[in-house]
Amino acid sequence: MKNLALLFVGAFIFFSNISFSRSEPVLYFCEKYDSRKGEVNVSDRFTRGAITVVVKCDYALKLEDVAIQYDRYNDRTGKFEYYKKFYFTVNPDMKYVYFSKNDESDMKFEDTGFYRVFLLDDRDKTVASALIEIIR
Repeated sequence: MKNLALLFVGAFIFFSNISFSRSEPVLYFCEKYDSRKGEVNVSDRFTRGAITVVVKCDYALKLEDVAIQYDRYNDRTGKFEYYKKFYFTVNPDMKYVYFSKNDESDMKFEDTGFYRVFLLDDRDKTVASALIEIIR
């Protein structure tokens, strides 16, 4: 009986953490956003070139001036280092927003490796982040 109670408590804690994590903004990636199809090829692994950064939340983000920042992992130092930053203006009541520029922009990834990608507010505070791997 004691084991059953511990199992119940453990399951409650596990599922509570899942529900809390879904209430925070989530950042992820896709190849592009199509007005008819929506997100095309969602992944965390891409070849070099342009990608689209997507942020989704259960509530309005209440942001206006934001930035997407890339930090690249340096194998020699074992640390992430600043790589690039891009500025955007969004509507404060948005719950879903995608950030992309055309293939000619400098928002693309030119080098292979691992990157941390951040959505930053106007004070450079992290709103959401995710890892991405760029191959070939």
